[in-house]
Amino acid sequence: MRALFGVLGLVLALAIVGWLARAQLASTRQAVPALSVPGAAPASAPAATVREQSQQIQQQFKQSVEAAMQQARPVPDDQ
Repeated sequence: MRALFGVLGLVLALAIVGWLARAQLASTRQAVPALSVPGAAPASAPAATVREQSQQIQQQFKQSVEAAMQQARPVPDDQ
């Protein structure tokens, strides 16, 4: 009887954790908008190629890293 309650408790805990994980993943999913290449044809034109999208993502990442590197770090007051 004690083992049965132990197994049921474990199954219940696993079910709760699985439900919470699924709910968390569902809440973080967002629709990814179609990327556009700067200087490319208007939105009515066919979508950019995967290569162009990849290059744009790389450029955006590089710009965000450079912007982060330019920010000054706060200096703590050690007095």
